[in-house]
Amino acid sequence: MTTHDAGFPVERAQVVIESALDEDLGAGEPRDVTTFATIPADQVTSAQVVARAPGVVAGGHVIDLVLAAVTDRLGGEPVAVDLCVDDGAGVGRGDVIATLSGPTRTILVAERTILNLLSRLSGVATHTRRWADALAGTSARVLDTRKTTPGLRALEKYAVRAGGGGNKRMGLFDVAMIKDNHTLAAGSISAAFEAVRRRHPDIAIEVEAATTEEALEAVRAGARFLLLDNMSTDELAATVLAVRRTNEAVELEATGGLTLEAAHDYAMTGVDFLSVGGLTHSAPILDIALDIVTG
Repeated sequence: MTTHDAGFPVERAQVVIESALDEDLGAGEPRDVTTFATIPADQVTSAQVVARAPGVVAGGHVIDLVLAAVTDRLGGEPVAVDLCVDDGAGVGRGDVIATLSGPTRTILVAERTILNLLSRLSGVATHTRRWADALAGTSARVLDTRKTTPGLRALEKYAVRAGGGGNKRMGLFDVAMIKDNHTLAAGSISAAFEAVRRRHPDIAIEVEAATTEEALEAVRAGARFLLLDNMSTDELAATVLAVRRTNEAVELEATGGLTLEAAHDYAMTGVDFLSVGGLTHSAPILDIALDIVTG
């Protein structure tokens, strides 16, 4: 039940960038007191965006978008950008991700916003690639969750795709997920499923189950996508077998307490997906720098 194509979310990125520049330049007339005091308005520069550590790049498009936004605020000539690495590609320490040429002031004002976003998204992609590699040779795929940085969900989910993972749902609006609290409030898994189906007949529904019995109840109610939560590999394998005997078309997802070291073992239970909040909430940044080459 993965959704959303691989396209970079330009409009969302522009909103994030404008907010980030507001934080850096302050209210009213844009001010970078250091750059404006030390750099003549007509000075031009060449620069490189460089990886300081090995990883997977995601979000290269933000470089051009940030520079365009800064140019719009400061005026002057645009900065030429040459992307040297596609999103999803691996880089080593010292590899050039992009080259820049244009007004020095624009490049320096844009620097931190570019690096904050590019490092964050590349960190998510790099962490996701580790999970995708751990599942190589199995039929399972790693998925993200809604445990994203507020305001950055579309960008971080794009980074997951760039790293070789998949997206499940974008928010509370596009897929119904019946979890334990919904079940308790509704009285049972069946009651919760029926209530959602009546209210939203065209919405996909996923049901959380913590035991084999709960999984089978959800299947009997009509569920075709199950989230199997916090099961051991033995419990998970037994539940997969029981569900498949009942309905082979049901998609099965393992979640809860998963680690990279155990990822392959969980995949071998026969589940279709592993959902991992850590793809986004615990991914360290990829160290990336911007170096002036000439001035």
